[in-house]
Amino acid sequence: MLYVPAWWRTRSQAARFDLLVRASFYSNFAVAPVLAGGSVAMDFGGRAAWVVAALTGLHTGVCVLIAHAGVDHFLGRRPRPVRLVAAGGALTVAGVVAGFLAYPERTPGHPDGPATAIFLALVVSFVTALATAVRPRVALAVGAVGVAAAYALAARQGTPNPVAPTAGLALVLIFLVSLYRASMWMLGVVWELERSRRVQASLAVAEERLRFARDLHDVVGRSLSAVALKAELAAQLGRRGRAEAVDEMVAVRRIAQESLVELRAVVGGYRHADLAVELAGARSLLASAGIECRVVGDGGGLPAQVQGALGWVVREAATNVLRHSEARGCTITLAPAGGTVALTMDNDGAVQARAGDAGRVRFGSGLIGLAERVAGLGGTLTAERPRADLFRLTAQLPLGSTPAGEGGRP
Repeated sequence: MLYVPAWWRTRSQAARFDLLVRASFYSNFAVAPVLAGGSVAMDFGGRAAWVVAALTGLHTGVCVLIAHAGVDHFLGRRPRPVRLVAAGGALTVAGVVAGFLAYPERTPGHPDGPATAIFLALVVSFVTALATAVRPRVALAVGAVGVAAAYALAARQGTPNPVAPTAGLALVLIFLVSLYRASMWMLGVVWELERSRRVQASLAVAEERLRFARDLHDVVGRSLSAVALKAELAAQLGRRGRAEAVDEMVAVRRIAQESLVELRAVVGGYRHADLAVELAGARSLLASAGIECRVVGDGGGLPAQVQGALGWVVREAATNVLRHSEARGCTITLAPAGGTVALTMDNDGAVQARAGDAGRVRFGSGLIGLAERVAGLGGTLTAERPRADLFRLTAQLPLGSTPAGEGGRP
């Protein structure tokens, strides 16, 4: 039983809604054999009741299969289940005929008989299952044929007022067809939103990469082209023994120094990470992917260098959650204690570890660079799996940390 909650947490919101919609459809079909078989068993006994119950049960199973395949067809995952629809129609006709032959007369003292109950159960189940696989007007057309047959059956059995039950059946069919189609429309919208969130999250990561690449190209590309041209000119002048080669190399050095300043400005702007901004950005980015992000604690009073390092931890960790996990929830906790502060980031969508690797995490290039950045401030970065589906990244930094060997300069 412990596996059920864990399995449920691994499913997306759209997958959960899909499962609930399908379960509601299938449970409605389960009522049909109970109504039909119960009516027959209550009024009559013997072999006929068991035959009708078995036939109705088989019909219910086919209707469940039609509904399952019909929902998949509506979502674009498979073709229309034509054969299942044909089998369901044949079973419906066979069941109605068998019920009428077994119980041709209505029950004494009642307005109808067991054949009517069997007919209603089979027709309602088939038409509602059909509504998931074909267009609503087709399902309603089949329902209209069933309504006409219901009127004929009621008149044949001498029902005092055959119009009333016939009209009731028509209203029930219209309501169920509309309800099923509306539920499927909502299911399609939910899945479309899920796909949109994933695309939006991927686009956000791609946009940041393109921004950095564009800035790097625009700022540094021209300078590097000038360096290459000047160096080639200096080489040609040097081969000819011209004194101007020295001037050209001085110009190369000057351009290279200017380029280095520009490169540091570009990279410095990209590398600077404000903790509050990164926390807000992580919440927005993860929310766009359908991941609920909760932040516990506040890093407003932390030193600027510590905030910058922790901001980078949040940025890299949020990107990893999007790229390498199937998380539905993420919690970021800031906990100052004494002369240190710990930032812990948990997500519940860790990819299943291989056998023998439980609790162990191997750092990729991103986490390796992050660990080096944190270590430069005297801190530590650890990653672990407290349980199979939980990934925890913890960065711990001293509040008075300064970069080693740089006298406190960033």
